Amino acid sequence: MAHFAKLNETNTVTQIVVVNNNDINNLPFPESEPIGQNWLNIFYSEAAVWRQTSYNSSFRKNFAGVGYFFDEKRNAFVAPQPFVGWLLDEDTCQWEPPTPYPSDGNVYTWDEATQSWIEIT
Repeated sequence: MAHFAKLNETNTVTQIVVVNNNDINNLPFPESEPIGQNWLNIFYSEAAVWRQTSYNSSFRKNFAGVGYFFDEKRNAFVAPQPFVGWLLDEDTCQWEPPTPYPSDGNVYTWDEATQSWIEIT
């Protein structure tokens, strides 16, 4: 099965759909993408923008989700920024906190006001 993300005018994902491999001629990415895009526009009777996404993140960095942004420059799907202080890792296109998550085995939550991890007890 191939997965496709529908993008709006700001490249934000509004829908994820699954396309049968037979409908993309059993081709791998990237050859499958234009075939899937055409199939989806015919199926939905509209000229939408579709980008193929990888369930196991083997291409385009991350599996797309509704609300994600498709960054054309990075050719990647990027989740919404979880907190203002977090920075985007250019290699993974994942948001990283300014302070790494503690590795002591306890459970923590991020506190944006103090820019630190607070242990959940």
